[in-house]
Amino acid sequence: MTSERMAYTLRTMEAGDWDEVVALIRNSTNAWYESHGRPAIFTGPAEATRLFCEVYESLDPGCCMLAVEEGAGTIAGSCFYHPRPTHMSLGIMNVHPSHFGKGIARRLLRHITDLADAAGKPTRLVSSAMNLDSFSLYTRAGFVPRMTFQDMLLSVPAEGLPLEGVAGSERVREATAADLESIVALERELAHIERPGDHQSFLTNAAGIWHVSVIESEDGKAIDGFLVSVKHPGSTMLGPGVMRTQQDAAALIRCELNHHRGGCPVWLVPVEAGELVRELYGFGARNCELHVAQVRGQWQPPSGVVMPTFMPETM
Repeated sequence: MTSERMAYTLRTMEAGDWDEVVALIRNSTNAWYESHGRPAIFTGPAEATRLFCEVYESLDPGCCMLAVEEGAGTIAGSCFYHPRPTHMSLGIMNVHPSHFGKGIARRLLRHITDLADAAGKPTRLVSSAMNLDSFSLYTRAGFVPRMTFQDMLLSVPAEGLPLEGVAGSERVREATAADLESIVALERELAHIERPGDHQSFLTNAAGIWHVSVIESEDGKAIDGFLVSVKHPGSTMLGPGVMRTQQDAAALIRCELNHHRGGCPVWLVPVEAGELVRELYGFGARNCELHVAQVRGQWQPPSGVVMPTFMPETM
């Protein structure tokens, strides 16, 4: 056994670890961005970052691995993961700056990919294209970059965005619990993944932070897309979403933005969706970053438009 492996023990996160994990997520993420000349990501109340533990643990209890420094007992790294029917999704991973370069991220990642391999499932993630260290970590572990996304944001006016004359907006409505089966089926058809538990949680909205819109087909007999959003001091973001066409995506995004009046949500769209990107520029959206979807194992390119998210992470 190497000294590196002797220095840290991997174990599952417990309820008593939440405060330390929350501080780790906030401080390590902000430290990375600030060290690379970018503004901090988490700027709201420190308590708001508990959202990650709250959401991830409610969806997938016991699915966060910690790297704990032996002797000191301090948490040096953490990684959430999401077992789903079709795949394993890698959630947010953080390593304390004081423990960079110790192989912690590699050990956490290996633990989770071993779980996925044992279950016979691919592992999927979305990571920042800016962070070449994490990009190298994943590609060295066998992940293959499959899609690139533009991170876009918009300061939504207090009065909202006008919908008059916006093609498809008349077919957008608020989702209900009765839409669950259709949402799951559409994502299976277009994105080739399944996560019914996530969608059930979004539609139930016990936490009061989610909103889901669907766009109906022309004949009103089916749905041609859906878009979820989260509104919380710890995360304000559109996604996940899946749509048949770029026009459907534009209508859903515009309508969902009106549930964030006065806010500044972020969302991800595929770089190859040129028509959609131009329309988003047209109503004031701008780019803030790029993200890359990577997959270790089986991959089938999606059809239509897919919009991944960080809360909870998926692709």
